Amino acid sequence: MTEDARFEDGRETPLNLAAFDPDDLAVISALAQDAVFPATEMRWQQRRHRFALLLNRFRWEDAGRDRHGPERAQSLLVVDNVLGVASLGLDRDDPDTVLSLLSVTFEPGEEGAGHLILTLAGDGAIRLEIEALEVTLRDVTRPYRAPSGKVPQHDL
Repeated sequence: MTEDARFEDGRETPLNLAAFDPDDLAVISALAQDAVFPATEMRWQQRRHRFALLLNRFRWEDAGRDRHGPERAQSLLVVDNVLGVASLGLDRDDPDTVLSLLSVTFEPGEEGAGHLILTLAGDGAIRLEIEALEVTLRDVTRPYRAPSGKVPQHDL
């Protein structure tokens, strides 16, 4: 016997994910791929050992894209247990600089520590020294139509 779909089954809910191991981080990386953000939307709260980005995330998980078009949502990507932050190839002080996130990866060190690498388009990168892997991705706005009206494309 099959069961009819319920109204609640069709409801789209905001993402609220956490990663404590590399496998979970791969899911967050895939969902954050092609997110764009102004360079001014990065924050390192040194005393709280936290690094955060306010992203305009493409909604890769959106099953209704054919019905309403490509969407984005503003999301917070938060990394806890951060001991240090370094960047390469980006000007954080230029308010007009818009960055595109390609991937989030973990390079393990000793006893759970290591580096979290945020790879950006155009040969930029942010490297976070962390004492333990703890990353969250949480949508903080309702989805909105992607300004370009297009799905991001990749050259493979």
